[in-house]
Amino acid sequence: MPKITPFLWFDDQAEEAMNFYVSIFKHSKVLSVTRYGDGGPGPKGSVMTANFELDGQVFTALNGGPVYQLSPAISFVIHCETQAEVNHYWEKLSAGGKQNQCAWLEDKFGVTWQIVPNILIELLNDPDPVKAGRVMEAMLKMTKIDIDTLKRAYEQT
Repeated sequence: MPKITPFLWFDDQAEEAMNFYVSIFKHSKVLSVTRYGDGGPGPKGSVMTANFELDGQVFTALNGGPVYQLSPAISFVIHCETQAEVNHYWEKLSAGGKQNQCAWLEDKFGVTWQIVPNILIELLNDPDPVKAGRVMEAMLKMTKIDIDTLKRAYEQT
């Protein structure tokens, strides 16, 4: 078990969320599911925690009831190499959720993700502030990031 594991609090969708995420990410798997017993606080036999791995990152999801809600103050960044990879994660994770600006989306469970092509970081860190500024301007107009549009903005003369 890694030293640090993201822990997601759901009302009652932990198992559904786990299965959804495992279906999207390659090299992912369900690790374990723990169920409530006679002592509660959830109904006996219902899922208490769901442990899963997404591309090597372990997560735990809890069915803790409506006490706490997820917030965009915490998000998960998915670093992508290609536009096809950006498109895959964007389409799958935003289905039933909300698409937001600048690579951010909220999935149908309320978890916030950022789908970021690595080239965006590279271009924004270019030592030429004019080129980096054009990339920033282009990105600020996008919801899902389009790599070709970023490159055109960068190469503009």
